[in-house]
Amino acid sequence: MQVKTEITSEELQRAMGIITKINNYYNSKVVGQPFLGFAILVAMMTNGHILLESVPGLAKTTAAKVLTDAVNGTFSRIQCTPDLLPSDIIGTQTYNMATNSFENKLGPVYANFVLLDEINRSSAKTQSAMLEAMQEHKISIGGQTYDLPDVFVVIATQNPIEQEGTYILSEAQLDRFLLKVKLAYPNPSDEMEILNRIEADVFTENHAVASVEDMIFLQNLCRKVYIDPTIKKYIVDIVQASRNTDKILRPELAQYVSMGASTRAAISFMEVAKAVALFAGRTYCIPDDVKNMRHVVLRHRIMLNFAAMADGISEESIIDAIIGAVKTP
Repeated sequence: MQVKTEITSEELQRAMGIITKINNYYNSKVVGQPFLGFAILVAMMTNGHILLESVPGLAKTTAAKVLTDAVNGTFSRIQCTPDLLPSDIIGTQTYNMATNSFENKLGPVYANFVLLDEINRSSAKTQSAMLEAMQEHKISIGGQTYDLPDVFVVIATQNPIEQEGTYILSEAQLDRFLLKVKLAYPNPSDEMEILNRIEADVFTENHAVASVEDMIFLQNLCRKVYIDPTIKKYIVDIVQASRNTDKILRPELAQYVSMGASTRAAISFMEVAKAVALFAGRTYCIPDDVKNMRHVVLRHRIMLNFAAMADGISEESIIDAIIGAVKTP
């Protein structure tokens, strides 16, 4: 087994400098959504993907663009519609009359940060076109395979209210998102500050405070963060408990769960815990790094039945009950 080298004080200091600069830049642009910036940065540090759920107009696109500008990355925005084709995302072959040959043209998916706006408006066939890219970090066009950039983060959004003309994401695709974040409306003071910043035109001046290479450095450093076997067991216990709710939860709650979390949830918990620890300036994980991210890691991986919807039972309430039933190390 390969032994990971410890994080040096110089590496930790550099990491904290990068994280602080990106976080400060985000907060100077976006108001009222601090956790959104934190969650996207965690996804960037783990090279994972994130699903954002909210009504329109809550700075999802703005946050993605701001963090892309912060690291001087490439950005693509894909507006998902029912008539969107897989080739519109991945790319296609075009005929070049000058050379009398076909050429592969890469689609907008080939970028550091890809915003899939209203992903549930695209058809199942188009949604499936993203599976290879999200999981394998590769795309195939005309029998030729292209590696995606080293930093590749998909930021997908969906509107939970409007269901007409939408296609529910499959469990397989949901599971490929590292995190799922639900956004709420800003409070009155934050909304007033938004108006002030729009009036002051703070979004016209964009400048990078870090680089894509800095993100690769953070990703490599996250892998070196120490996670104790007891915390790994804590993660496994949580995931196992989600599959055996009838044994740990009260019968009136256990009846609502139709499917528990997959092994990918345990992997996500570990990767997220390491990123959260590094964000906090630590070289090691603590149980709260797992516990505090329980909703965003599990809410799209635990499936509830129709009875839960009818009775107003949320995924978050089930997750809280599971965390309460599992012993914290």
